[in-house]
Amino acid sequence: NAIRYAVDNGARVVNMSFGKSISPEKKWVDDAVKYAESKGVLLVHAAGNDGKDVDIYDNFPNPYFNNDTATKATNWLTVGASGDPAAGGLVASFSNYGKRGVDVFSPGVKIYSTLPGGNEYGNLQGTSMASPVVAGMAALIMSYFPDLTAQQVISVIEQSATKLPDTKVKKPGTDEDVNLSDLSTSGGIINAYAAIKLAEKLSSAEKKPQ
Repeated sequence: NAIRYAVDNGARVVNMSFGKSISPEKKWVDDAVKYAESKGVLLVHAAGNDGKDVDIYDNFPNPYFNNDTATKATNWLTVGASGDPAAGGLVASFSNYGKRGVDVFSPGVKIYSTLPGGNEYGNLQGTSMASPVVAGMAALIMSYFPDLTAQQVISVIEQSATKLPDTKVKKPGTDEDVNLSDLSTSGGIINAYAAIKLAEKLSSAEKKPQ
């Protein structure tokens, strides 16, 4: 219902900082995702904080209709949490990951934010902090380049992500050193500056007379 409400009230990007290991009525959620997809709305979802591989372990909602990995929503980004290499590691130790199931990593450790209670602030962490960073970046791209589709914005965010091919990171929940490309589809950490440059290039190409 929340997805449908956001779509019907003009949202172009929706942050989804929620998740669980079961989905009793997944078809209802799938139908809402399809509805958002049909309206060109981008859905950004937190990967979860269990330090698990979501290619193996369920974390709902997910973009796979009927849990079939061959039928995936085209308007969906799953976000893992990155951290500080000098304080706990480049990939947050709690973040879920997945070569297929997580698209990008985004800052999710010691994020200064509002707290419950009114006029309260403090540092929070979790993929629920990383996901809205990506949603905000998507909104930034869309505000400057409203002609880009949700699918194009996803492509921009993934392609512009900073890749670190020579840097090993700790696989969450283990002491194993792996490449960042082993933990996500893009193998990178979001880069807003690079994303805007790429979006501008893509938008300009779209507007050129054929």
